[in-house]
Amino acid sequence: MKEQIHIFDTTLRDGEQCPGAAMNVEQKIQVAMQLETLGVDIIEAGFPVISDGDFQAVRAVAERTEKSRVCGLARCVEKDIAAAHEALKAAGERERIHLVVATSPIHRKYKLGKSREQIRNMAVKSVAMASDLCGEVQFSAEDASRTEPEFLAEIVESVIDAGAAVINIPDTVGFTMPEEYFRLISYLKSHVPNVDRVRLSVHCHDDMGMAVANSLAAIRAGVRQIEGTINGIGERAGNTALEEVIMALHSRRDFFSEVRTGIRTNELVRTSRMVAAMSGLAVPRSKAVVGANAFAHGSGIHQDGVLKNRSTYEVMDPEEIGWGATELPLTKHSGRHAVKMRLSALGLSVPDTDMPRLFELFKKRGDQCKFVYDDDLAALVDSL
Repeated sequence: MKEQIHIFDTTLRDGEQCPGAAMNVEQKIQVAMQLETLGVDIIEAGFPVISDGDFQAVRAVAERTEKSRVCGLARCVEKDIAAAHEALKAAGERERIHLVVATSPIHRKYKLGKSREQIRNMAVKSVAMASDLCGEVQFSAEDASRTEPEFLAEIVESVIDAGAAVINIPDTVGFTMPEEYFRLISYLKSHVPNVDRVRLSVHCHDDMGMAVANSLAAIRAGVRQIEGTINGIGERAGNTALEEVIMALHSRRDFFSEVRTGIRTNELVRTSRMVAAMSGLAVPRSKAVVGANAFAHGSGIHQDGVLKNRSTYEVMDPEEIGWGATELPLTKHSGRHAVKMRLSALGLSVPDTDMPRLFELFKKRGDQCKFVYDDDLAALVDSL
């Protein structure tokens, strides 16, 4: 039996923290409904105590969704926990309170001004309090990747005993390398006696471009929940791009043979476009999986290969993700094979004897503009 990788989407919380990405309540509801259609297991709908708008958004998502678990973030502070529980009540058994406290030396010294023991006590007390209110509590050790492993193991063991069901080990500032992350997760699995009672999770940031790689390394180490956002939006350089992790697992079943997700991959493009529209953050054309150029081939060599067999230059089926057929835009890099295929699609007939001249004209036109459009190609045929 394959083990499920639970997909935790924080587009509406961490994703929205990206400057300029704020969404109103109605927009958050629309995104949440699409995330549920996508098959996301947990939707982190916001940080209820931070503002009335966030509180109302979390409440609305809890009320409108039906299948996904709904989560609200809370610091290890009584008022945060109370606000999260109140906002999440409508979710019933799907409620999850997500508690966070920083554990690294730099955060303890400069942000919190607290000792290890004070941090551990805060965490234990808050987890116990949240567990009395809600059926499922998640605990995150903020900046876990820069925390002393022995202290991290100590606090994880303590919060599990206090009632936490999910333990998140974040790479909060995108500092860790995949091999280090694998070792850290492996260390916790071997040094926390009660770790088998919980699901381990990771939440990676992309400050050095490692978020997806670190998430995949964590899965290899035994993590069974991945946190991230659609399109990878979020604080600073963003979060783990969930569509990339999902398609890596989906496409490399040989490498990730022991796990699966419950994601409907053909909804990925639709979800990506909705998040881009609602957040106002455009998806870069070269973005993996959901970027406009992800399955567009400009080189003549590549176009010829794809026309013969698309597996020559494509490792995923675009239609499985929600794209249409492979796109072969005509540019100055295109070859004869692609030009002939486009002529055929347009119903234009050119004798073989005229093709060398047409291709010469095509190359000249390609040097003058970024794309050779259908009207341009038709005009070239008429000029012969």
